[in-house]
Amino acid sequence: MNSDTALRRLARAVGLMLDWHDATGQRRETTPETLRHVLGALGLPVADDAQLRDSMAQWRQAHRVQPPLLTADPGLPVALRLAPDRYRLTAEDGTSVEGRSQPAPGGATLLAPALPGYYQLETAGHRITLAVAPEHGRRLTDACPDGRAWGLAVQLYSLRRTGDGGFGDYTALADFAVGAAGQGADAIALSPVHAQFTAVPTRFSPYAPSSRLRLDVRHADAEMLLGELTPAFPPALAEEWSRLEALNLIDWPAATAARLARLRQIFEVFQAQAPASLRDEFAAFRAEGGAALERHARFEALQAVQLARDPQAFHWRAWGAALRDPDSAAVADFAGQHAEEVDWHAFLQWQADRGLAAAQHAAREAGARIGLIADLAIGVDGGGSDAWSRQDEFLQGVEVGAPPDIFNRRGQGWGITTYSPHGLRANGFAAFREMLGTAFRNAGGVRLDHVLGLRRLWLVPEGASPDQGCYIRYPLRDLLRLVALESARHGAVAIGEDLGTVPEGFRPQLERAGIAGMRVMWFEQTEPPKGELADFIPPQRWSAGAVAMTSTHDLPTVAGWWEGRDLAWREELGHTIPGLAETRAAERPLLWDAFCRSGVAEGPVPGPEEAARVADAAAAHIGRARCALALLPLEDAVAAVEQPNLPGTVEEHPNWRRRLAPPVERMFQDPAIEQRLRGLARARRAP
Repeated sequence: MNSDTALRRLARAVGLMLDWHDATGQRRETTPETLRHVLGALGLPVADDAQLRDSMAQWRQAHRVQPPLLTADPGLPVALRLAPDRYRLTAEDGTSVEGRSQPAPGGATLLAPALPGYYQLETAGHRITLAVAPEHGRRLTDACPDGRAWGLAVQLYSLRRTGDGGFGDYTALADFAVGAAGQGADAIALSPVHAQFTAVPTRFSPYAPSSRLRLDVRHADAEMLLGELTPAFPPALAEEWSRLEALNLIDWPAATAARLARLRQIFEVFQAQAPASLRDEFAAFRAEGGAALERHARFEALQAVQLARDPQAFHWRAWGAALRDPDSAAVADFAGQHAEEVDWHAFLQWQADRGLAAAQHAAREAGARIGLIADLAIGVDGGGSDAWSRQDEFLQGVEVGAPPDIFNRRGQGWGITTYSPHGLRANGFAAFREMLGTAFRNAGGVRLDHVLGLRRLWLVPEGASPDQGCYIRYPLRDLLRLVALESARHGAVAIGEDLGTVPEGFRPQLERAGIAGMRVMWFEQTEPPKGELADFIPPQRWSAGAVAMTSTHDLPTVAGWWEGRDLAWREELGHTIPGLAETRAAERPLLWDAFCRSGVAEGPVPGPEEAARVADAAAAHIGRARCALALLPLEDAVAAVEQPNLPGTVEEHPNWRRRLAPPVERMFQDPAIEQRLRGLARARRAP
């Protein structure tokens, strides 16, 4: 066997895709050089024939081992890589059955239980978790049987409330949820609230967090925790708090420092004077969080100390060898010597969890049938808590991105990492299951960002250009089963962000698993004849099992699109495309005509300065959608011109910093907003 053939065989076995189709439908081959780079990053060096043979042997040996978790469908056979033997199967309630597995090619087989859930299988000296998934998770129509639900999508940080200190928090979210439910909303979809880096407040992108297993503590508000024991604001902090609150763009470093200073005050009083009931609640939270919470708290304390000594030591790989291992004696010694700091970070997580839980409770109590829909980012910063805590389960030496397309000729590198498909299997999908549990814990639903990542991801070796990456396959069937199982167990819906180039057959797989797709107005267009403009598809023809939206955080708002604000940004940044302004002028009448045909608008096409009228029509337009849920971004509810994020920019555009008016106390009394939401609600009720 020549080396290229052996290289391709190993790559295929590992799950690397030897060829793929680009955005234009053309077949592209992955080069041998790229395969070598990515295999090396996956811990399988192939620099020469000897390394290639060793890596192939290592891979074969690893895949002879029985994995610690198997997924299954109820009542169907489960294949084991073990000899036939007697077994005991124990359910979560402690009941058990015994039997004998039957011989099968490559091992043995047994029938999965008929009832979905997690089971412990003991056989042939092995203990295996069996995850038996339902046919599908909780669907939107299970939560809202009439199939006419609607809600609002909100960037949490953008909310205003009196006394918030400069950005939205969980208290503002609770008030917002109650107000939205009062208007008839069944759902409030959130921007991600994953844990960021408390020691590095300049990092605030919600899609590049430190941990998806923990929460963003910057949004915690502990003002009501201690009641009469709550300490007064120091004058300087009170002055800074007011200054930050008045800004229209969030000053994340200053606002984070102020919020943490206030939380530190409350923590110190809690330590000294908290009643026993609160201490017991905190202790119970830490016990429930277990080793995962403890590791995150240790990471936060460790990173702060390391950065104080060396501002370049952001990434845990830059720490001393002993501190790079979360289970080392050095880390345990550090935790003992800095116990108060570790307690502090656990306290912050407790407050964040309390705040988010209170917001979900408030939404449901106010009548929202779903309540909060959490957003689950596709990856994390490789220098963060998750990657440090679960090194065996995360990809190292590569970043997640996207291949070249018509908009990005060199492809994209997103600067994040995620789970290794092989690390997931070897560790019983522990991190993935825990991540889902965190996301569903305080929500009635979860949106999975870039849900195509359950099937494949584009990996770029560190230091390489994004066009030198390749796709790696993920165990889609296992991951879909786990999402369906966790969705059913939590009684919460799952939504998949299935935008962009989606392989044929993928959306039906999501639908069968109970994961709703997304139908965004801008993308619901016909395939036009050559040289002509696409027309907008009537919302009555959009997918019934999906979520209808006017726009997303990465796209222009309705008002911004109508006014041409996105085109102005392109011009300002030097990204102007010839003829785009003329195309937009021709597209406006097409969109307005679509509104008229769906019965939500009439009369002549509004001018570019009449964007608020267009926002009214757009809200009602998605209300007419056949989709089971319509989500209106808050930016479109208030007819904002600026979008939250402009992809491809960092400092050039104020991404993730814009605040919206009016404050939550008055938002649903604003006549323009109230009218827009009434129009959406009426459209949802229309036959």
